[in-house]
Amino acid sequence: MSRISFKRRAILLFLSAFCVVFLSESSAAATVQNSGHSPAEVLLVYNANSPISTAIAKDYAARRHVTKTVIVHCADSAVITTNETISLEEYTAKIATPVERYLQLHKEINFIVLTKGVPIRVDGAITGSRDENTTGNLRASVDSYLAAIDYPSIKDAMKISIHGSGASGFGWLNRYWNADVPFSHARFGGYLVTRLDGYTEADAKALVTRAIEAETEGIHGSKVLLDVQPIFKVDDVESQPLRVTGPIPDESDWGSWNADMVKAAHQLESKKIPAELDMSQTFVGNQSNLLGYFSWGSNDAKYSALAYESLTFAPGSVSDTAVSTSGRTFLHTTGGQSLIADLISHGITGVKGYTDEPLLQAIASPSVLMSRYTSGFTLAESFYAASRFVGWEDIVIGDPLCRPTAWPKQSSK
Repeated sequence: MSRISFKRRAILLFLSAFCVVFLSESSAAATVQNSGHSPAEVLLVYNANSPISTAIAKDYAARRHVTKTVIVHCADSAVITTNETISLEEYTAKIATPVERYLQLHKEINFIVLTKGVPIRVDGAITGSRDENTTGNLRASVDSYLAAIDYPSIKDAMKISIHGSGASGFGWLNRYWNADVPFSHARFGGYLVTRLDGYTEADAKALVTRAIEAETEGIHGSKVLLDVQPIFKVDDVESQPLRVTGPIPDESDWGSWNADMVKAAHQLESKKIPAELDMSQTFVGNQSNLLGYFSWGSNDAKYSALAYESLTFAPGSVSDTAVSTSGRTFLHTTGGQSLIADLISHGITGVKGYTDEPLLQAIASPSVLMSRYTSGFTLAESFYAASRFVGWEDIVIGDPLCRPTAWPKQSSK
């Protein structure tokens, strides 16, 4: 979602009436609520060379009663930006190999949790993206690469070429995409990998605090905010979410993600969960205690950094922004596109970001994410069901087991 691709799009205001047909989710919700995901399914991976990574891991293990851990030793990405990238050789030797050995002996593992201090990006990977005008190394997120750690050995796993928005590369089609049943490694392959990260150790630990609060007390917030930018058009709502079944020659039309936000808003309305679908050109700010948040971030034609940084969130809230490099760093920086680290520091519980150019197709489907999350799926299941690729640029932030017990309802009018 580079600025180049934005400039090529016609600046048109297109609004239409929407008639959306929704399928019942009651059976899926009942199935998930009885699925019994537990800490026994979680593998915690942390970097012993990083005091911050170690502290976050110990805190998470104690509070979630996670006993299965793999300790890795690599450069500490919590202290300097250059350490956020690890070579494929080092990743394989220092992270993938010890993790894979553990997984081979523990078939019950479905979730992997990484902590701040573990690098976020693999340089020289077999999947991931690079600038389309270069022959440089492919780069994938460590998290998404781990999520697909066994995909090369799965007979029907599909590796596809991905091209557009100035980038090209390869990724795996996510076998859990748009699933409406609980995740298990045995059934789908791969793993649901999330990360406890943020600008600071406190930010990362707070993710767990919010998750537990949402589980014990339910979500108590104002609304889900879906900030559509109509300048990018709004495509057909009923066709959302768009499927990907093979190689990608170009980025999808930006109107498709607008349409997916519209669909998500209607789904939330049907469940009587408070939601605001903003169809104005204004980039919305000054909203507090949000239940969820979807926007174009700094790709919005009317983006305001002040508005973005004015948002705050309720425990249990989730988000994604259609921003190419929203997860490029978890250290303080200046310039560049908007970062999900700001949303973490402002109270988000779960959020998805991207280390490098992912294309719009990689951004989480708002309709799938909110449909699953409000029906009893865990945070990790909801984000991965909403994500089309693994072995790509994705980073999912949050406690994978987070599953709010209750959602607020709209007040009767």
